[in-house]
Amino acid sequence: MAILVTRPAPNGEELCQLLNQQGFATLYAPLFDIEKGRELNQLPTLLQNLQSGDYVFAVSKNAIVYADQVLKNIGLHWRSDLNYFAVGRRSAEYFSALTEHPVLYPYPNENSEGLLALPQMQQLEKKKIVILRGNGGRELFRQQVETLGASVEVVECYQRIAKEYDNIQQISIWKRAGINTIIVTSNEILRYLVEFVPKNDHNWLTECHLIGISPRIIKLAKDYGWENVTQTARADNASILDTLLSLKTN
Repeated sequence: MAILVTRPAPNGEELCQLLNQQGFATLYAPLFDIEKGRELNQLPTLLQNLQSGDYVFAVSKNAIVYADQVLKNIGLHWRSDLNYFAVGRRSAEYFSALTEHPVLYPYPNENSEGLLALPQMQQLEKKKIVILRGNGGRELFRQQVETLGASVEVVECYQRIAKEYDNIQQISIWKRAGINTIIVTSNEILRYLVEFVPKNDHNWLTECHLIGISPRIIKLAKDYGWENVTQTARADNASILDTLLSLKTN
C-alpha cells in the first residue's frame, strides 16, 4: 500500500509521521495551504457583542487555532458566560483546552446534522451564534439555525489557498511511487484533486482506493466514479491511521 496524503499542514505532516511509524509508504502532497482568514479581525468585536448564554461554534481545529491566536494577540480571553460547541471530539477537546471552558460536540454523528440534533439546538429563538470556519464552508448548519430563530455571524478564520504544482510532473511522481491509496479530508480537496489530474489519467485516479473522513466525501467520490472507497470513523489522524491498519490486516 502506497499512500498519497493530501491533508494540509500541519495535520498532514503529522499524519505522514504517524503512518511512517507504522511502516506505511507515504507521499505528502498537500493541495492547499492554510492561511489567516479575511474576516478574522472582526472576531473580537463579535464575541464582545454577544449576550450571556449565546453560542460559539468551531467547525475545525484550524478555525480554533486562528481564532485563539487573534484573541491572544490583543490580550483577550474566551468569555466564560458563552456556550461553546465543536463539530468533532478532537476539535472539542482542543477548543476546551484553549478556552478553559466546556465544549460540547455531537456524538456519534460528528457533523452539521449531529449538531442540529443536540438538545441545545431546539430553543434558538433570539440566540446569537458565531460560527468559526474556513472559506467556502458548508451552509447547512447556518441555514437551519436561522430558520429556528437564531441570529448568525460567520467568521472566516482561515482560508485554503491552492498550491501551485506542475500537475503533469506530480502525476508522474505519484505513479512512479506506486500510489494506490489516497487520503482526502475535505470536499474541496477532492474537487481540486479531480481538476488537478488530467482527464487521460482519471482512470488511474479513480482506481486508487480513496479514504475519506465523512459521508459527504464518500458520496462525492462515488459521483466522480470511485468504487473502492472507505470512510474513517472520525476526521482526526488517529482514526485515519486505525482505518488503514484495519485495511492492512484484512
